[in-house]
Amino acid sequence: MLKLADLLKELDIPKNKWTSIPHNELDGFKRQIYSLIHTAYSEVGGHPNYINADSVSKEAADTDFEVIDLDDDLDVDGISASKKTQSGTKFVATGHDGSKAAKSAVINHKAEMLKHPGYYVEVSGKIQDIFLSKGVPPVNDEAIVRKVLKGKDIEWHGDGTYTRNIGGELHKKMLIGKPRV
Repeated sequence: MLKLADLLKELDIPKNKWTSIPHNELDGFKRQIYSLIHTAYSEVGGHPNYINADSVSKEAADTDFEVIDLDDDLDVDGISASKKTQSGTKFVATGHDGSKAAKSAVINHKAEMLKHPGYYVEVSGKIQDIFLSKGVPPVNDEAIVRKVLKGKDIEWHGDGTYTRNIGGELHKKMLIGKPRV
């Protein structure tokens, strides 16, 4: 059985640099990616699309994963998952090992990308507040939100937030970043 350390060496993941994982290599990373996502979303009951390691493989067909290794061990410390959509690149999941350095790396990477045209994310709670405090612009125009989320049933609240069904549960969200419309 191939170990994660061997995969990391094969992919030559440099320290402190975001690196894309090729889709054909994801099976070797799925347990660690799931673990990092599970850690990041544990306070809110987990990520609705990532319920176990096999979920990573299920999402892999249309999801891009970037990873970063920040410390002396060979484990990946943070991940960012995104999908290409008609409106650009949508961030769909975050993962970290729980360390302050990994949390900061993931948040700062996404915050920087979200300030560029064609990047966006749906957020709520603490992460919404963090991104807004870092200057990531909210999308307060209902027509734009509906166009970006085409086909999704949303209840608009008039303050830039909306409620929609995600994974069988209603979630209050805000679209932030600069989607293409």
